[in-house]
Amino acid sequence: MALLKSTAVLVVLLAAVIYFAIRTRQLYRILRLGPNENRLDNIPERIRGVLSYVGAHTRMFRNTYSGLLHFFIFYGFVVLLTAIVQAFGEGLFPGFSLAPIGGTTWIAFLQDVFGVLVLIGVLMALVNRLIIRPRQFQESNELDALIILGLIATIMIGMLGQNAARVAEGSDPSASWRPVSSAIAGLFQGIGWSGAQAIPAHEVFYWMHILGVLAFLVYIPSSKHLHIFVAIPNVFFRKLPPKIGAQLPTIDLEHAEHYGVNQVTQWSWKNLLDLYSCTECGRCQEQCPAFLTGKPLNPKMIIVDARENLYKTIRDAPAEQRREPPQPQKLIGEAIKEDEIWACVTCGACQQECPVLIEHVPKIVDMRRSLVLEDSRFPKEAEGALRSIETQGNPYGLPRAQRMEWAKGLAVKTVEEHPTAEYLYFVGCAASYDEANRAVARAFVGLLQKAGLDFAILGPQETCNGDPARRIGNEYLYQMQAQQNVEAMNAANVKKVIATCPHCFNTIKNEFPQFGGRYQVMHHTEVLASLVREGRLKPTTAIEGKFTYHDSCYLGRWNNVYDPPREVVEAIPGAELVEIERHHKRGFCCGAGGGRMWMEEKIGKRINHERVEQTLRTQAPRVATACPFCLTMFRDGISAKGAESELEVRDLAQYLAESVDGAGS
Repeated sequence: MALLKSTAVLVVLLAAVIYFAIRTRQLYRILRLGPNENRLDNIPERIRGVLSYVGAHTRMFRNTYSGLLHFFIFYGFVVLLTAIVQAFGEGLFPGFSLAPIGGTTWIAFLQDVFGVLVLIGVLMALVNRLIIRPRQFQESNELDALIILGLIATIMIGMLGQNAARVAEGSDPSASWRPVSSAIAGLFQGIGWSGAQAIPAHEVFYWMHILGVLAFLVYIPSSKHLHIFVAIPNVFFRKLPPKIGAQLPTIDLEHAEHYGVNQVTQWSWKNLLDLYSCTECGRCQEQCPAFLTGKPLNPKMIIVDARENLYKTIRDAPAEQRREPPQPQKLIGEAIKEDEIWACVTCGACQQECPVLIEHVPKIVDMRRSLVLEDSRFPKEAEGALRSIETQGNPYGLPRAQRMEWAKGLAVKTVEEHPTAEYLYFVGCAASYDEANRAVARAFVGLLQKAGLDFAILGPQETCNGDPARRIGNEYLYQMQAQQNVEAMNAANVKKVIATCPHCFNTIKNEFPQFGGRYQVMHHTEVLASLVREGRLKPTTAIEGKFTYHDSCYLGRWNNVYDPPREVVEAIPGAELVEIERHHKRGFCCGAGGGRMWMEEKIGKRINHERVEQTLRTQAPRVATACPFCLTMFRDGISAKGAESELEVRDLAQYLAESVDGAGS
């Protein structure tokens, strides 16, 4: 009988492992259809990320309920690998035991405890899916999830049952270390399963256990729960800082075979690994401002639909061509609609929330690049902004000659007039041309002068940093603008840069290095907080009452600048800082990012209206911004809501100038 059992275990094990290996090889070959990409830099940091994001479940616990159930199941399986080894070892080699390493003591205890915790996790997951039913599960494959949960429960019940039957037999040396199995054994004995009578029950539960494990192994590679195996490599191969999205990949415009992505296999192997890794948990969509305001974009479905497009590419390949690279299905227009692509504000909320670190934003920008550079298709309103950047060096379409008008009467020097200046103030297009933001630049310069900071500006040599063009998808225009600015800044021997616009800040800090522009870059809120801290700026005039602060996506989420702006608010006498319901890493976009500043918002609710409503609920009469686009969107939103008497919006520099000068700006 022992030989027969060993043979049977060996046969089913080999069959499952062979199928798993074949399917894994297929998945690997599909990955290799994508271009190569180096993600092997800084191995220690990558390992630390795995320990944090996977080991400590840092993002999972942002939702305590889901985090807890995943923690139980994940660590249950880690611990219960010992039970799996033990079960197959016993089946293949009679007399096999983990006793020498604690298999009958502490390992036995952990198996019992974590077996129950996994079952609790499964029950919590079933309650979540079948009773609570959060919105993000509505498009998910429920049958797939229920099959997985059923297999996990089967494995656990089989393990606890076989251990309980062994205890009931009366010969298990680990009985005193197995409180749960011993309790179940008592139930078995109560129905007559004791001594030799428990042996059949042991065999039934044993086969339930190992067949459940093998069914799990066979099912996973063709399931959405493939993430169980690929989440760790996906986290390991993540883009290290600067974050991808804060630093988009460049296109070699002279030698590229395609500009952007319209076929799924044009994405790199890492982007394809992202598609495998999606758990369909929907956390991304619940943070996406476009989705939450009724736009057609759902970041979860972007990944799911692209994954299905990838699999369809392979399935539809003729049999005689399957050994050769298949002809991909069209991605844009078939799997993913253009309205989805253009709804994105590139705020990065989806990426920030994703527990397996999927990179949504660069994929959307890649598709925009294909539409713009290869098909010349983009929203009509964006055309005017792109043409203005190309001809006038700013998206407002105003003459280049007006770029310095904001500085009249301020005695601001250019780098030509003051070549030894310690800092370059990169003014940006909004502060140069938009009247409300010109007031911000004037207030900020007044503070710098009061603090005695040594700075200069590029003046007529400054042009648009190119961020709107790049995020809209016109990489060619972006590279022209970037190179022009880098040449001017390098010629002026610039070392340190200050920007009042987070989009300028992000582009100069994270993307200009791609073109040889490497500088120490600071946002104006960082500079102001530092000057206040050092006592070089002393806010003395009180501004009484509640303040709230709106986190700019390109300052906060993309560059982790959260505290300095709040320091500035808290330094103002009488100011009481309160937070909007979505803040810090979960801040809500104003609606202007990703080039959306220059496009009409025709579908669903306006994002800036939603953000203004969130801000009004704080009952703070003042909101501070740190971005010219955010300021504009708030002004428009407050006006549209008729809330001018309830909410004032100004840049932090303006509020600080009022407190320092006692007169405002």
